[in-house]
Amino acid sequence: MNLRLTKFQKQLCNLLQKGLPVCRRPFAEIAKGLNCTEKEALQQTNRLKELGIIRRFCAIINYRILGVTGTLVAAHVPEENLTEVVEAVNSLANVSHNYRRVHYYNLWFTLQAQTPEHIRLMLSNLSGRFAIDFHSLPVRNVFKLNVRFDAESKEAGEGGLLQDVETRPKDKEIELNENEKLILSKLQDDLDITAEPFDFLANAGLSRKDVLRIITELVDKAVIRRIAAIVDHRKLGFVANVLFAGEVPQERIVQAGKRLARFAIVSHCYERETFENWPYNLFAMMHAQSMGQIQHVVNKFAEGEKIKSYQLLPTAAELKKQPVRHF
Repeated sequence: MNLRLTKFQKQLCNLLQKGLPVCRRPFAEIAKGLNCTEKEALQQTNRLKELGIIRRFCAIINYRILGVTGTLVAAHVPEENLTEVVEAVNSLANVSHNYRRVHYYNLWFTLQAQTPEHIRLMLSNLSGRFAIDFHSLPVRNVFKLNVRFDAESKEAGEGGLLQDVETRPKDKEIELNENEKLILSKLQDDLDITAEPFDFLANAGLSRKDVLRIITELVDKAVIRRIAAIVDHRKLGFVANVLFAGEVPQERIVQAGKRLARFAIVSHCYERETFENWPYNLFAMMHAQSMGQIQHVVNKFAEGEKIKSYQLLPTAAELKKQPVRHF
């Protein structure tokens, strides 16, 4: 459902996806950029939450820097087993996203763990339980990671995604102290939309000033990418959502990945490992108002990079979308 928003609500939605300023009264700072009052910014933010445009407000974590590994998993699940398998996959706290796709490989989910061996063990357990092959496709290269949707875009085609976000998160592992872990744990919850949303983190041992300092340090260390609104892109009009998988020769994968990442329609772009009878190594998530817009971009990219073999896997159903909690 595409909801009608005012111009102000659209501008606010974009700013909230960019992230809250790390300060005592972040909505006052946002209000300055919108030429409104803090009260108006808070009221309209709460309205966007009521409408379901904003799913939640939380810290977006760079899990790789915490020493966590992740993968994308594909499986062909017979229709008669689908409900049971989905329930089992969704029950795993390590699974953040799970989608049914229109393809022979109809179930795709993301899985995180402390080690690759732990991932192999979880997938082995699922395979043994359901007599189904679960194929792991870990990342080899990150070309883009940019999940922000332009609420002001009239055409959610090539111009529909906001572009000024880092393309590759830092992945050199760092150690956090106990106060950093405590703050990071609490910032993964859905924050209350109030004038002073970080005050609840202060306690007998940490002053408000300490809290803001620690959050700033976590951002500077690239542990927290931003503290921002997560939106329901379908309610903004992005109703066509497709996983693209292309077969690209290894000597051209970086060039092709960087080119594909430049399309605004692309939110994620990775090189991934392959498996038997699946030669596709370049992956991208694409979002638009129509399949025609997506096909236009795919045709343009495939022609420019001479990609002869690719698969398009439209999203049939969102089965789970819940960040994995850390600490």
